[in-house]
Amino acid sequence: MSGLKTKLPTDIWVAATWEEFIAMADDPAYNKAKCYYRNGQMRIETMSVGPDHSRDNAIALFAINLFCTIKGISINGLDNCSYRKTGVRECQPDVSYYIGERAQLAPSGTSIASLDVIPPPDLVIEVADSTLADDIGEKRLLYEELKVAEYWVVDVQKSEIIAFAIISDNGSRRIVQSEVLPGLTIALLQEALRRSRTQDQGQVGAWLLAQFQQ
Repeated sequence: MSGLKTKLPTDIWVAATWEEFIAMADDPAYNKAKCYYRNGQMRIETMSVGPDHSRDNAIALFAINLFCTIKGISINGLDNCSYRKTGVRECQPDVSYYIGERAQLAPSGTSIASLDVIPPPDLVIEVADSTLADDIGEKRLLYEELKVAEYWVVDVQKSEIIAFAIISDNGSRRIVQSEVLPGLTIALLQEALRRSRTQDQGQVGAWLLAQFQQ
């Protein structure tokens, strides 16, 4: 795959060695793509991001940041940060958070965050418009193996959030309230997403502020 002379298929999982994946990830032709690797397969996501996807991403970030600010919870959030475990796996969630005492462990710098030297984030979020099946399937397995504490999938089409708590033996279970952000219910976040379809973000923010201060 030297020089990636052959155009690679995108938005599906394809068999690849780690070396082939790195050659792709480092190629300038894919510098705007989201790159994933797991179990001898890689996925390159190059689909354009529509307004609803962008809006839901912004609302999720805003809601979590506001909640933690009001509740006095230490956090460090990252938008589209790439995480790499050399030779094993790579991911680039839409949103990721280090929370509480682990907030100070969030990566810094301009290169891909190395899971060889830092721990995984506590919470990762994928915003799914046309990738829902993969986000709740293969990527969920990836994040189970990564051993994040929670994994959320935002279903843009339905304004819903499918939330999972990751358990110790590489499994996961559905949750209706965050365990890494105690007191934050998934239903409340879903309502914020739905309101954002007809209200501006200032109005949604005011509604969230009132809910969080109760």
